[in-house]
Amino acid sequence: MEIIYGRNRKEQPEPVRAKVTGKIPAWLQGTLLRNGPGMHTVGESRYNHWFDGLALLHSFTIRDGEVYYRSKYLRSDTYNANIEANRIVVSEFGTMAYPDPCKNIFSKAFSYLTHTIPDFTDNCLINIMKCGEDFYATSETNYIRKINPQTLETLEKVDYCKYVAVNLATSHPHYDEAGNVLNMGTSIVEKGKTKYVIFKIPATVPEGKKKGKSSWKHTEVFCSIPSRSLLSPSYYHSFGVTENYVIFLEQPFRLDILKMATAYIRGVNWASCLAFHREEKTYIHIVDQRTRQPVQTKLYTDPMVVFHHVNAYEEDGCIVFDVIAYEDSSLYQLFYLANLNQDFKENAKLTSVPTLRRFAVPLHVDKSAEVGSNLIKVASTTATALKEQDGQVYCQPEFLCEGLELPRVNYTHNGKRYRYVFAAGVHWSPVPTKIIKYDILTKSTLKWRETDCWPAEPLFVPVPGAKDEDDGVILSAIVSTDPQKLPFLLILDAKSFTELARASVDVDLHMDLHGLFIPDMDSEAKKQATSEEPQDGASDCHGTPPT
Repeated sequence: MEIIYGRNRKEQPEPVRAKVTGKIPAWLQGTLLRNGPGMHTVGESRYNHWFDGLALLHSFTIRDGEVYYRSKYLRSDTYNANIEANRIVVSEFGTMAYPDPCKNIFSKAFSYLTHTIPDFTDNCLINIMKCGEDFYATSETNYIRKINPQTLETLEKVDYCKYVAVNLATSHPHYDEAGNVLNMGTSIVEKGKTKYVIFKIPATVPEGKKKGKSSWKHTEVFCSIPSRSLLSPSYYHSFGVTENYVIFLEQPFRLDILKMATAYIRGVNWASCLAFHREEKTYIHIVDQRTRQPVQTKLYTDPMVVFHHVNAYEEDGCIVFDVIAYEDSSLYQLFYLANLNQDFKENAKLTSVPTLRRFAVPLHVDKSAEVGSNLIKVASTTATALKEQDGQVYCQPEFLCEGLELPRVNYTHNGKRYRYVFAAGVHWSPVPTKIIKYDILTKSTLKWRETDCWPAEPLFVPVPGAKDEDDGVILSAIVSTDPQKLPFLLILDAKSFTELARASVDVDLHMDLHGLFIPDMDSEAKKQATSEEPQDGASDCHGTPPT
Protein backbone atom coordinates (compact mmCIF):
# COMPACT_ATOMS: atom_id res chain seq x y z
CA MET A 1 0.00 0.00 0.00
CA GLU A 2 2.98 2.33 0.33
CA ILE A 3 3.01 2.73 -3.44
CA ILE A 4 -0.50 4.22 -3.15
CA TYR A 5 -0.36 6.12 0.12
CA GLY A 6 3.17 6.77 1.38
CA ARG A 7 5.14 7.99 -1.62
CA ASN A 8 5.54 11.62 -2.65
CA ARG A 9 3.94 12.41 -6.00
CA LYS A 10 5.47 14.55 -8.71
CA GLU A 11 3.24 17.39 -9.84
CA GLN A 12 2.36 17.85 -13.52
CA PRO A 13 1.61 21.58 -13.90
CA GLU A 14 1.45 21.55 -17.71
CA PRO A 15 -1.44 19.72 -19.42
CA VAL A 16 -0.79 16.17 -20.62
CA ARG A 17 -2.97 14.63 -23.31
CA ALA A 18 -4.47 11.30 -22.29
CA LYS A 19 -4.88 8.24 -24.46
CA VAL A 20 -8.61 7.61 -24.74
CA THR A 21 -10.00 4.15 -25.39
CA GLY A 22 -13.71 3.72 -25.91
CA LYS A 23 -15.96 6.68 -26.67
CA ILE A 24 -16.66 9.63 -24.40
CA PRO A 25 -20.24 10.93 -24.74
CA ALA A 26 -20.33 14.08 -26.85
CA TRP A 27 -22.31 15.95 -24.20
CA LEU A 28 -19.63 15.42 -21.51
CA GLN A 29 -17.65 18.67 -21.56
CA GLY A 30 -15.93 20.12 -18.51
CA THR A 31 -13.34 19.55 -15.81
CA LEU A 32 -13.17 17.00 -13.03
CA LEU A 33 -11.32 18.84 -10.25
CA ARG A 34 -10.02 16.78 -7.32
CA ASN A 35 -8.05 17.25 -4.11
CA GLY A 36 -6.03 15.01 -1.81
CA PRO A 37 -2.68 14.51 -0.06
CA GLY A 38 0.33 14.12 -2.35
CA MET A 39 3.50 14.82 -0.35
CA HIS A 40 4.23 12.83 2.82
CA THR A 41 7.89 13.63 3.44
CA VAL A 42 9.69 16.97 3.44
CA GLY A 43 13.46 16.67 3.64
CA GLU A 44 14.16 14.10 6.33
CA SER A 45 10.85 14.67 8.13
CA ARG A 46 7.75 12.57 7.56
CA TYR A 47 4.06 13.01 8.27
CA ASN A 48 2.48 10.44 10.55
CA HIS A 49 -0.92 10.28 8.92
CA TRP A 50 -2.11 10.09 5.32
CA PHE A 51 -4.65 12.87 5.97
CA ASP A 52 -1.74 15.21 6.90
CA GLY A 53 0.04 15.15 3.52
CA LEU A 54 0.46 18.36 1.54
CA ALA A 55 -2.47 19.06 -0.78
CA LEU A 56 -2.06 18.10 -4.42
CA LEU A 57 -4.77 19.39 -6.76
CA HIS A 58 -5.36 17.60 -10.04
CA SER A 59 -7.82 17.82 -12.90
CA PHE A 60 -9.08 15.97 -15.94
CA THR A 61 -10.42 18.35 -18.57
CA ILE A 62 -12.77 16.70 -21.07
CA ARG A 63 -13.32 18.45 -24.37
CA ASP A 64 -14.75 17.06 -27.63
CA GLY A 65 -13.90 13.47 -26.79
CA GLU A 66 -10.36 14.24 -25.58
CA VAL A 67 -8.95 14.43 -22.06
CA TYR A 68 -6.09 16.49 -20.62
CA TYR A 69 -4.55 15.97 -17.20
CA ARG A 70 -2.61 18.30 -14.93
CA SER A 71 -1.68 18.47 -11.24
CA LYS A 72 -0.16 21.08 -8.95
CA TYR A 73 0.63 21.33 -5.27
CA LEU A 74 -1.43 23.88 -3.39
CA ARG A 75 0.99 26.70 -2.63
CA SER A 76 -0.40 27.24 0.85
CA ASP A 77 1.48 29.10 3.56
CA THR A 78 2.05 25.66 5.07
CA TYR A 79 3.57 24.29 1.85
CA ASN A 80 5.80 27.33 1.39
CA ALA A 81 7.07 27.26 4.98
CA ASN A 82 7.82 23.54 4.85
CA ILE A 83 9.60 23.69 1.50
CA GLU A 84 11.66 26.72 2.52
CA ALA A 85 12.78 24.97 5.74
CA ASN A 86 13.15 21.60 3.99
CA ARG A 87 11.33 20.00 6.90
CA ILE A 88 7.83 19.88 8.37
CA VAL A 89 7.47 23.08 10.40
CA VAL A 90 3.66 23.46 10.44
CA SER A 91 1.66 21.02 12.55
CA GLU A 92 -1.13 18.94 11.06
CA PHE A 93 -3.85 17.08 12.94
CA GLY A 94 -1.91 13.83 13.10
CA THR A 95 1.63 15.24 13.04
CA MET A 96 3.01 17.76 15.53
CA ALA A 97 5.88 19.89 14.23
CA TYR A 98 8.59 20.92 16.67
CA PRO A 99 11.21 23.67 16.48
CA ASP A 100 14.60 23.09 14.96
CA PRO A 101 16.81 21.84 17.83
CA CYS A 102 19.33 24.50 16.82
CA LYS A 103 16.90 27.31 17.64
CA ASN A 104 17.32 29.27 20.86
CA ILE A 105 15.14 28.95 23.95
CA PHE A 106 13.05 32.01 23.06
CA SER A 107 12.01 30.51 19.72
CA LYS A 108 11.11 27.26 21.44
CA ALA A 109 9.05 29.05 24.09
CA PHE A 110 7.17 30.95 21.39
CA SER A 111 6.37 27.68 19.61
CA TYR A 112 4.87 26.25 22.80
CA LEU A 113 2.66 29.31 23.25
CA THR A 114 1.39 29.35 19.66
CA HIS A 115 0.39 25.68 19.91
CA THR A 116 -1.62 26.20 23.10
CA ILE A 117 -4.23 28.10 21.10
CA PRO A 118 -3.10 27.00 17.64
CA ASP A 119 -3.33 28.92 14.40
CA PHE A 120 -4.33 25.97 12.26
CA THR A 121 -2.79 24.91 8.98
CA ASP A 122 -4.03 26.15 5.60
CA ASN A 123 -3.03 22.86 3.97
CA CYS A 124 -6.47 22.49 2.39
CA LEU A 125 -6.35 18.91 1.15
CA ILE A 126 -9.87 17.48 1.47
CA ASN A 127 -12.31 18.95 -1.04
CA ILE A 128 -13.16 21.69 -3.53
CA MET A 129 -15.93 24.19 -2.76
CA LYS A 130 -17.71 26.41 -5.27
CA CYS A 131 -18.75 29.84 -4.03
CA GLY A 132 -20.37 32.00 -6.69
CA GLU A 133 -17.99 31.90 -9.65
CA ASP A 134 -14.99 31.06 -7.46
CA PHE A 135 -13.47 27.77 -6.34
CA TYR A 136 -11.70 26.99 -3.08
CA ALA A 137 -9.58 24.14 -1.74
CA THR A 138 -10.92 23.24 1.69
CA SER A 139 -10.08 21.20 4.78
CA GLU A 140 -11.61 21.20 8.26
CA THR A 141 -9.84 24.24 9.71
CA ASN A 142 -10.95 27.86 9.51
CA TYR A 143 -8.78 28.45 6.43
CA ILE A 144 -9.61 27.82 2.78
CA ARG A 145 -7.62 28.75 -0.35
CA LYS A 146 -9.03 30.19 -3.54
CA ILE A 147 -7.69 28.45 -6.65
CA ASN A 148 -7.82 28.86 -10.40
CA PRO A 149 -9.73 25.76 -11.63
CA GLN A 150 -8.05 25.89 -15.06
CA THR A 151 -4.39 26.38 -14.10
CA LEU A 152 -4.64 25.05 -10.51
CA GLU A 153 -2.80 28.17 -9.36
CA THR A 154 -3.15 29.01 -5.67
CA LEU A 155 -4.74 32.40 -5.01
CA GLU A 156 -5.79 34.22 -1.84
CA LYS A 157 -6.26 32.75 1.59
CA VAL A 158 -9.69 33.12 3.23
CA ASP A 159 -10.20 32.93 6.99
CA TYR A 160 -13.73 31.91 8.00
CA CYS A 161 -13.12 33.61 11.37
CA LYS A 162 -13.29 37.03 9.71
CA TYR A 163 -16.90 36.40 8.71
CA VAL A 164 -18.28 33.87 11.21
CA ALA A 165 -16.96 32.77 14.62
CA VAL A 166 -15.85 29.19 13.88
CA ASN A 167 -12.55 27.45 14.64
CA LEU A 168 -13.37 24.38 12.54
CA ALA A 169 -15.63 23.88 9.52
CA THR A 170 -16.73 20.95 7.38
CA SER A 171 -15.41 20.25 3.90
CA HIS A 172 -18.85 19.09 2.75
CA PRO A 173 -21.05 22.16 2.29
CA HIS A 174 -24.43 22.07 0.59
CA TYR A 175 -25.68 24.28 -2.25
CA ASP A 176 -29.18 25.53 -2.91
CA GLU A 177 -30.60 26.11 -6.39
CA ALA A 178 -29.29 29.71 -6.40
CA GLY A 179 -25.77 28.49 -5.64
CA ASN A 180 -25.72 29.79 -2.06
CA VAL A 181 -23.44 27.77 0.22
CA LEU A 182 -24.71 26.26 3.48
CA ASN A 183 -22.03 24.97 5.82
CA MET A 184 -21.37 24.15 9.49
CA GLY A 185 -18.51 24.87 11.85
CA THR A 186 -17.64 24.61 15.54
CA SER A 187 -17.15 27.70 17.66
CA ILE A 188 -14.97 26.73 20.63
CA VAL A 189 -15.48 28.60 23.93
CA GLU A 190 -16.48 31.78 22.10
CA LYS A 191 -17.87 34.19 24.73
CA GLY A 192 -17.88 31.31 27.17
CA LYS A 193 -19.90 28.97 24.95
CA THR A 194 -19.09 26.14 22.58
CA LYS A 195 -21.60 25.72 19.78
CA TYR A 196 -22.19 24.30 16.33
CA VAL A 197 -22.81 27.10 13.87
CA ILE A 198 -24.77 26.75 10.63
CA PHE A 199 -23.92 29.58 8.25
CA LYS A 200 -24.81 30.67 4.73
CA ILE A 201 -22.49 32.27 2.16
CA PRO A 202 -24.39 34.00 -0.68
CA ALA A 203 -23.39 33.11 -4.22
CA THR A 204 -23.49 36.79 -5.18
CA VAL A 205 -23.43 40.10 -3.36
CA PRO A 206 -27.05 40.95 -2.46
CA GLU A 207 -28.73 43.64 -4.57
CA GLY A 208 -28.45 47.14 -3.20
CA LYS A 209 -25.15 46.42 -1.48
CA LYS A 210 -21.96 48.24 -2.39
CA LYS A 211 -20.58 46.98 -5.68
CA GLY A 212 -17.17 45.38 -5.71
CA LYS A 213 -17.58 43.90 -2.24
CA SER A 214 -17.00 40.20 -1.70
CA SER A 215 -19.98 37.95 -1.00
CA TRP A 216 -17.98 36.67 1.98
CA LYS A 217 -18.78 39.91 3.80
CA HIS A 218 -22.46 38.94 3.60
CA THR A 219 -21.99 35.56 5.30
CA GLU A 220 -24.74 35.12 7.88
CA VAL A 221 -25.22 32.81 10.82
CA PHE A 222 -28.20 30.65 10.06
CA CYS A 223 -28.57 28.94 13.43
CA SER A 224 -26.45 27.89 16.42
CA ILE A 225 -26.78 24.64 18.37
CA PRO A 226 -25.20 24.61 21.86
CA SER A 227 -22.67 21.83 22.39
CA ARG A 228 -23.60 19.40 25.14
CA SER A 229 -20.05 19.84 26.46
CA LEU A 230 -18.21 23.16 26.77
CA LEU A 231 -14.74 21.64 26.46
CA SER A 232 -15.45 18.49 24.48
CA PRO A 233 -17.45 19.19 21.30
CA SER A 234 -18.43 16.51 18.83
CA TYR A 235 -16.34 15.87 15.73
CA TYR A 236 -18.30 15.80 12.47
CA HIS A 237 -17.25 15.68 8.84
CA SER A 238 -20.57 16.42 7.14
CA PHE A 239 -24.26 17.11 7.73
CA GLY A 240 -27.55 16.55 5.92
CA VAL A 241 -30.22 18.77 4.39
CA THR A 242 -33.74 18.43 3.05
CA GLU A 243 -35.72 21.13 1.28
CA ASN A 244 -36.76 22.61 4.63
CA TYR A 245 -34.47 21.15 7.31
CA VAL A 246 -30.85 20.64 8.35
CA ILE A 247 -29.79 17.37 10.03
CA PHE A 248 -26.83 17.40 12.41
CA LEU A 249 -25.52 14.42 14.38
CA GLU A 250 -23.83 15.26 17.68
CA GLN A 251 -21.97 11.98 17.97
CA PRO A 252 -19.90 10.73 20.92
CA PHE A 253 -16.69 11.09 18.90
CA ARG A 254 -15.40 14.15 20.70
CA LEU A 255 -12.43 16.51 20.74
CA ASP A 256 -11.02 17.26 24.20
CA ILE A 257 -10.08 20.95 24.13
CA LEU A 258 -8.01 20.86 27.33
CA LYS A 259 -5.96 17.95 26.03
CA MET A 260 -5.60 19.74 22.71
CA ALA A 261 -4.26 22.87 24.43
CA THR A 262 -1.52 20.83 26.12
CA ALA A 263 -0.80 18.37 23.30
CA TYR A 264 2.29 20.19 22.05
CA ILE A 265 4.01 20.35 25.42
CA ARG A 266 3.05 16.72 26.11
CA GLY A 267 4.64 15.62 22.84
CA VAL A 268 1.48 14.19 21.26
CA ASN A 269 -0.54 15.15 18.19
CA TRP A 270 -3.96 16.79 18.15
CA ALA A 271 -5.56 13.63 16.79
CA SER A 272 -4.80 11.91 20.11
CA CYS A 273 -7.26 14.35 21.70
CA LEU A 274 -10.15 12.75 19.79
CA ALA A 275 -11.93 9.93 21.58
CA PHE A 276 -14.98 7.79 20.96
CA HIS A 277 -17.22 7.41 24.02
CA ARG A 278 -19.15 4.23 23.31
CA GLU A 279 -21.17 4.57 26.52
CA GLU A 280 -22.83 7.77 25.28
CA LYS A 281 -25.69 8.45 22.87
CA THR A 282 -25.70 10.07 19.44
CA TYR A 283 -28.02 13.07 19.49
CA ILE A 284 -29.97 14.01 16.37
CA HIS A 285 -30.55 17.74 15.87
CA ILE A 286 -33.06 19.00 13.31
CA VAL A 287 -33.12 22.69 12.34
CA ASP A 288 -36.03 24.24 10.43
CA GLN A 289 -34.55 26.32 7.59
CA ARG A 290 -37.66 28.50 7.43
CA THR A 291 -37.71 29.56 11.09
CA ARG A 292 -33.95 29.00 11.62
CA GLN A 293 -34.80 27.31 14.90
CA PRO A 294 -34.07 23.78 16.13
CA VAL A 295 -37.00 21.35 16.29
CA GLN A 296 -37.71 20.87 19.99
CA THR A 297 -38.22 17.09 19.97
CA LYS A 298 -35.33 15.33 21.74
CA LEU A 299 -34.06 12.67 19.36
CA TYR A 300 -31.23 10.21 19.87
CA THR A 301 -29.78 6.93 18.66
CA ASP A 302 -27.05 4.50 19.64
CA PRO A 303 -23.36 5.51 19.70
CA MET A 304 -21.82 5.56 16.24
CA VAL A 305 -19.30 7.44 14.11
CA VAL A 306 -20.45 9.05 10.87
CA PHE A 307 -18.14 10.75 8.42
CA HIS A 308 -20.46 11.01 5.43
CA HIS A 309 -24.13 11.84 5.16
CA VAL A 310 -25.58 10.46 1.94
CA ASN A 311 -28.92 12.22 1.47
CA ALA A 312 -32.15 13.15 3.26
CA TYR A 313 -35.74 13.99 2.41
CA GLU A 314 -39.13 14.71 3.96
CA GLU A 315 -42.02 12.25 3.91
CA ASP A 316 -45.38 12.35 5.71
CA GLY A 317 -44.32 14.43 8.71
CA CYS A 318 -40.94 12.69 9.03
CA ILE A 319 -37.39 13.24 7.90
CA VAL A 320 -35.70 10.23 6.33
CA PHE A 321 -31.91 10.47 6.24
CA ASP A 322 -29.15 8.10 5.17
CA VAL A 323 -25.59 7.95 6.51
CA ILE A 324 -22.51 5.75 6.33
CA ALA A 325 -21.91 4.72 9.94
CA TYR A 326 -19.30 2.85 11.96
CA GLU A 327 -19.52 1.18 15.37
CA ASP A 328 -16.28 2.86 16.48
CA SER A 329 -13.63 5.41 15.46
CA SER A 330 -10.99 2.96 14.21
CA LEU A 331 -11.14 4.21 10.62
CA TYR A 332 -9.00 7.26 11.40
CA GLN A 333 -6.37 5.10 13.11
CA LEU A 334 -6.02 2.85 10.09
CA PHE A 335 -4.73 5.70 7.91
CA TYR A 336 -1.59 6.29 9.95
CA LEU A 337 1.17 5.72 7.43
CA ALA A 338 2.83 3.20 9.74
CA ASN A 339 -0.18 0.95 9.08
CA LEU A 340 -0.11 1.46 5.32
CA ASN A 341 3.08 -0.53 4.72
CA GLN A 342 4.06 -4.03 3.68
CA ASP A 343 2.13 -5.44 6.65
CA PHE A 344 -0.98 -3.59 5.51
CA LYS A 345 -3.30 -6.61 5.49
CA GLU A 346 -2.53 -7.26 9.15
CA ASN A 347 -2.35 -3.65 10.37
CA ALA A 348 -5.30 -2.11 8.58
CA LYS A 349 -8.19 -4.47 9.16
CA LEU A 350 -11.45 -2.68 9.79
CA THR A 351 -12.86 -3.43 13.24
CA SER A 352 -16.13 -1.89 12.16
CA VAL A 353 -17.45 -2.28 8.62
CA PRO A 354 -19.13 0.86 7.24
CA THR A 355 -22.87 0.40 6.83
CA LEU A 356 -25.45 2.42 4.96
CA ARG A 357 -28.11 3.16 7.56
CA ARG A 358 -31.49 4.80 7.04
CA PHE A 359 -33.02 6.76 9.90
CA ALA A 360 -36.52 8.21 10.12
CA VAL A 361 -37.34 10.87 12.70
CA PRO A 362 -40.70 12.49 13.44
CA LEU A 363 -40.97 16.25 13.13
CA HIS A 364 -43.78 16.32 15.70
CA VAL A 365 -44.59 13.93 18.53
CA ASP A 366 -48.22 13.07 19.20
CA LYS A 367 -48.65 13.65 22.93
CA SER A 368 -51.36 11.01 23.04
CA ALA A 369 -49.05 8.35 21.59
CA GLU A 370 -48.31 5.54 24.00
CA VAL A 371 -44.87 5.16 25.56
CA GLY A 372 -42.93 2.60 23.53
CA SER A 373 -44.98 3.14 20.39
CA ASN A 374 -43.33 3.60 17.00
CA LEU A 375 -43.90 7.14 15.72
CA ILE A 376 -42.83 6.30 12.15
CA LYS A 377 -45.65 5.35 9.79
CA VAL A 378 -43.98 5.80 6.38
CA ALA A 379 -43.79 2.80 4.08
CA SER A 380 -40.36 3.57 2.61
CA THR A 381 -38.38 2.28 5.59
CA THR A 382 -38.42 -0.14 8.50
CA ALA A 383 -36.55 2.39 10.67
CA THR A 384 -38.30 3.12 13.96
CA ALA A 385 -38.61 6.02 16.40
CA LEU A 386 -39.86 4.93 19.81
CA LYS A 387 -41.47 7.34 22.25
CA GLU A 388 -39.96 7.15 25.74
CA GLN A 389 -41.31 7.96 29.18
CA ASP A 390 -39.40 11.24 29.48
CA GLY A 391 -40.57 12.48 26.07
CA GLN A 392 -37.35 11.63 24.26
CA VAL A 393 -37.48 9.61 21.04
CA TYR A 394 -35.13 6.67 20.50
CA CYS A 395 -34.39 6.18 16.80
CA GLN A 396 -33.29 2.84 15.39
CA PRO A 397 -32.12 2.63 11.77
CA GLU A 398 -32.80 0.29 8.92
CA PHE A 399 -29.54 -1.33 7.81
CA LEU A 400 -29.44 -1.12 4.03
CA CYS A 401 -26.01 -2.23 2.85
CA GLU A 402 -22.46 -2.94 4.05
CA GLY A 403 -19.09 -1.95 2.62
CA LEU A 404 -19.79 1.49 1.17
CA GLU A 405 -17.80 4.71 1.63
CA LEU A 406 -17.31 8.05 -0.12
CA PRO A 407 -20.99 8.14 -1.17
CA ARG A 408 -22.31 10.44 -3.89
CA VAL A 409 -25.77 11.00 -5.35
CA ASN A 410 -27.26 12.80 -8.32
CA TYR A 411 -27.10 16.25 -6.69
CA THR A 412 -30.26 17.44 -8.41
CA HIS A 413 -31.95 14.99 -5.98
CA ASN A 414 -30.08 16.33 -2.95
CA GLY A 415 -32.56 16.92 -0.11
CA LYS A 416 -35.26 15.10 -2.05
CA ARG A 417 -36.51 11.54 -2.31
CA TYR A 418 -33.97 9.53 -4.29
CA ARG A 419 -33.10 6.00 -5.31
CA TYR A 420 -29.40 5.54 -6.10
CA VAL A 421 -26.17 5.78 -4.12
CA PHE A 422 -22.84 5.76 -5.96
CA ALA A 423 -19.91 4.86 -3.69
CA ALA A 424 -16.51 3.31 -3.34
CA GLY A 425 -16.62 -0.29 -2.17
CA VAL A 426 -14.48 -1.47 0.73
CA HIS A 427 -14.09 -5.00 2.03
CA TRP A 428 -11.71 -5.98 4.83
CA SER A 429 -9.83 -2.66 4.76
CA PRO A 430 -10.70 1.04 4.33
CA VAL A 431 -9.02 1.09 0.91
CA PRO A 432 -11.54 1.13 -1.98
CA THR A 433 -11.31 -1.82 -4.37
CA LYS A 434 -14.43 -1.24 -6.47
CA ILE A 435 -17.14 1.23 -7.45
CA ILE A 436 -20.70 0.44 -6.44
CA LYS A 437 -24.16 1.58 -7.49
CA TYR A 438 -26.68 0.74 -4.80
CA ASP A 439 -30.40 0.76 -5.58
CA ILE A 440 -32.28 1.65 -2.38
CA LEU A 441 -35.61 0.56 -3.86
CA THR A 442 -34.63 -2.95 -4.97
CA LYS A 443 -31.70 -3.36 -2.52
CA SER A 444 -29.55 -4.48 -5.45
CA THR A 445 -26.04 -3.46 -6.49
CA LEU A 446 -24.00 -3.03 -9.64
CA LYS A 447 -20.20 -3.07 -9.40
CA TRP A 448 -17.10 -2.13 -11.37
CA ARG A 449 -13.82 -3.72 -10.40
CA GLU A 450 -10.46 -4.41 -12.03
CA THR A 451 -7.38 -6.21 -10.69
CA ASP A 452 -4.67 -3.93 -9.24
CA CYS A 453 -6.88 -0.88 -9.71
CA TRP A 454 -7.84 1.40 -6.82
CA PRO A 455 -10.73 3.78 -7.48
CA ALA A 456 -11.26 7.21 -5.99
CA GLU A 457 -14.65 8.57 -4.92
CA PRO A 458 -17.09 8.13 -7.84
CA LEU A 459 -18.75 11.30 -9.03
CA PHE A 460 -22.07 11.36 -10.91
CA VAL A 461 -22.53 13.78 -13.84
CA PRO A 462 -26.08 13.96 -15.26
CA VAL A 463 -26.94 14.03 -18.95
CA PRO A 464 -28.28 17.49 -19.86
CA GLY A 465 -32.07 17.30 -19.64
CA ALA A 466 -31.95 13.91 -17.91
CA LYS A 467 -35.31 12.32 -17.09
CA ASP A 468 -34.17 9.43 -14.94
CA GLU A 469 -32.14 9.82 -11.75
CA ASP A 470 -29.34 7.65 -13.13
CA ASP A 471 -29.19 9.21 -16.62
CA GLY A 472 -25.54 10.21 -16.76
CA VAL A 473 -22.01 8.98 -16.20
CA ILE A 474 -19.75 8.09 -13.30
CA LEU A 475 -16.25 9.58 -13.21
CA SER A 476 -13.48 8.12 -11.03
CA ALA A 477 -9.69 8.57 -11.08
CA ILE A 478 -8.10 5.11 -10.92
CA VAL A 479 -4.66 4.46 -9.44
CA SER A 480 -2.96 1.37 -10.85
CA THR A 481 -0.38 -0.77 -9.06
CA ASP A 482 0.17 -2.88 -12.17
CA PRO A 483 3.42 -1.62 -13.73
CA GLN A 484 2.04 -2.54 -17.15
CA LYS A 485 -1.09 -0.43 -16.72
CA LEU A 486 -1.16 3.38 -16.60
CA PRO A 487 -3.49 5.21 -14.22
CA PHE A 488 -6.66 6.46 -15.87
CA LEU A 489 -9.90 8.37 -15.65
CA LEU A 490 -12.76 5.88 -15.79
CA ILE A 491 -16.07 6.83 -17.38
CA LEU A 492 -18.99 4.50 -16.67
CA ASP A 493 -22.56 4.59 -17.90
CA ALA A 494 -24.36 5.30 -14.62
CA LYS A 495 -27.46 3.34 -15.62
CA SER A 496 -25.86 0.06 -16.73
CA PHE A 497 -22.48 0.49 -15.01
CA THR A 498 -20.70 -0.55 -18.19
CA GLU A 499 -17.47 1.14 -19.17
CA LEU A 500 -17.87 3.81 -21.85
CA ALA A 501 -14.27 5.00 -21.96
CA ARG A 502 -11.04 5.40 -20.07
CA ALA A 503 -8.40 8.09 -20.44
CA SER A 504 -4.94 6.76 -19.52
CA VAL A 505 -2.22 9.20 -18.48
CA ASP A 506 1.50 8.60 -18.08
CA VAL A 507 1.75 10.60 -14.84
CA ASP A 508 2.32 10.06 -11.14
CA LEU A 509 -1.38 9.92 -10.20
CA HIS A 510 -2.18 10.10 -6.49
CA MET A 511 -5.12 8.74 -4.52
CA ASP A 512 -7.39 11.69 -3.79
CA LEU A 513 -10.29 12.38 -1.42
CA HIS A 514 -13.05 14.57 -2.84
CA GLY A 515 -13.83 16.99 -5.63
CA LEU A 516 -16.39 18.22 -8.13
CA PHE A 517 -17.17 18.45 -11.83
CA ILE A 518 -17.25 21.86 -13.51
CA PRO A 519 -19.43 21.69 -16.64
CA ASP A 520 -18.02 23.41 -19.73
CA MET A 521 -15.41 26.13 -19.80
CA ASP A 522 -16.34 29.77 -20.08
CA SER A 523 -15.50 31.58 -23.28
CA GLU A 524 -12.49 33.31 -21.77
CA ALA A 525 -10.99 30.06 -20.57
CA LYS A 526 -11.47 28.54 -24.04
CA LYS A 527 -9.74 31.54 -25.54
CA GLN A 528 -6.79 31.21 -23.14
CA ALA A 529 -6.60 27.49 -23.82
CA THR A 530 -5.58 28.00 -27.43
CA SER A 531 -2.32 29.71 -26.44
CA GLU A 532 -0.63 26.63 -24.94
CA GLU A 533 0.82 23.52 -26.53
CA PRO A 534 0.37 20.23 -24.67
CA GLN A 535 2.90 17.59 -23.80
CA ASP A 536 1.99 14.41 -25.61
CA GLY A 537 0.55 11.63 -23.49
CA ALA A 538 -0.80 9.78 -26.55
CA SER A 539 0.38 10.01 -30.11
CA ASP A 540 -3.02 9.25 -31.62
CA CYS A 541 -4.86 12.19 -30.00
CA HIS A 542 -5.28 15.68 -31.35
CA GLY A 543 -6.73 18.94 -30.06
CA THR A 544 -6.13 21.99 -27.92
CA PRO A 545 -5.27 21.51 -24.24
CA PRO A 546 -6.70 23.48 -21.34
CA THR A 547 -4.61 26.19 -19.73
